[in-house]
Amino acid sequence: MPNILIVDDDRETCTFMTELLAQPDREIHTAHDPVAATALMARRPFDLIVSDINLNAHASGLDLLREFKARQPSGQVVLISGFGTLETAIEALRAGAFDYVSKPFNIGEIKATVTRALAQAAHGDTPLPPRSRIAPEGLLGRSASMLEVYKQIARAADSSAPVLIQGESGTGKELVARAIHAHGRRGSRPFVAVNCGAIAETLLDSELFGHTRGSFTGAIADRRGLFEQAGDGTIFLDEIGETTPALQVKLLRVLEENEVRPIGAARVVNVAARIVAASNVDLEAEVAAARFRQDLFYRLSVVVIVMPPLRERPGDIPLLIARFLEAACTRAGRRIDISPEAIDALSGYGWPGNVRELENTVERLVLFSRASVIEVGDLPEAIRSRGPGLEAGLFTDLPSLDELERRYLVHVLKSVEGNRSRAAAVMGVDRRTLYRMAERFGLELPEA
Repeated sequence: MPNILIVDDDRETCTFMTELLAQPDREIHTAHDPVAATALMARRPFDLIVSDINLNAHASGLDLLREFKARQPSGQVVLISGFGTLETAIEALRAGAFDYVSKPFNIGEIKATVTRALAQAAHGDTPLPPRSRIAPEGLLGRSASMLEVYKQIARAADSSAPVLIQGESGTGKELVARAIHAHGRRGSRPFVAVNCGAIAETLLDSELFGHTRGSFTGAIADRRGLFEQAGDGTIFLDEIGETTPALQVKLLRVLEENEVRPIGAARVVNVAARIVAASNVDLEAEVAAARFRQDLFYRLSVVVIVMPPLRERPGDIPLLIARFLEAACTRAGRRIDISPEAIDALSGYGWPGNVRELENTVERLVLFSRASVIEVGDLPEAIRSRGPGLEAGLFTDLPSLDELERRYLVHVLKSVEGNRSRAAAVMGVDRRTLYRMAERFGLELPEA
């Protein structure tokens, strides 16, 4: 009979998880702090631990994970957090976590995850030893879609397989590529990036593969291409969907044979760089339209990571605003704040240019703001006209459930003038849950 240990400092959560995962053939125990969980682990073996990652100031779910794996390497751990980061996801998976799930989670998905984890525990496989931590490379977000990206980065980082990153312009595809490189075995090697859509076809061939002296007008010396310059590091081919069929043939040869032929050269040169490619167009559709080689697509898409557009993760917008505001203020040499109403308006905008557009907007607001606080009236008209809020109608812009919850919290806090106890009472939650919600959405609660 599988033994499951549920660990969370909130008793109601433990009760809910117990009811959710209960089956006649499972034995479920609960603990409300790391000390109690450790004591239970010392007394009996467990097949699976399901633990919140934020337990108390002295120990976290990651600490519990490491201790459990030291005692019982074949056991599995599922960590749950409402505050996911790339660094934490990588640390958790490399320490041996079976999965890392974000709050609020889908009930069907968490039940399926637990079933798979128990099957893995019964199989007895053990993970590879963890690698050292490296600082995150600029990605930011706590939404479920971003946590999924973090997990894919963690799993792809130590592989040498090609990676294809897909997503709209401005979503942060190069940040993903750099994170894969930095967190993998090649992290100390070169990272070479090239935008295939920004270089003329005749020059791109020479840029990527190099040329010999005299091979064309202006070739006054031998030149190593970017594949050679990358060595055994990573080459990032951005906007690979913009390449010509002729160049796609040459890229396919690189992937199949690990060799390039510089323009004008009589011999090939072996290369060892890992290829990470990105595209803001749907390459499968391009293949169907005969604009992109199918065999090259299959070679590139061993690992596929899809970056979500910003409009699909509005709960991350306040976090991004805080980061961009701090950076813009540092560059401008002044201190400017932004009102909750302005943040709410920015969070309700569609952001067709995604994170890049948001960053540029915050930069302009800092540069042109006359006051010490950015208000809704300072925002561009396109954003002001779409200002969100319960008064304007919850469903006019089809927000996500996560965004509805954030807007509701903002609305309640505004209605009770920031009184924490009254806000918790109105929402029907305890104050601890209120604090967690505020932290998850990047909102600062007024002082009590």
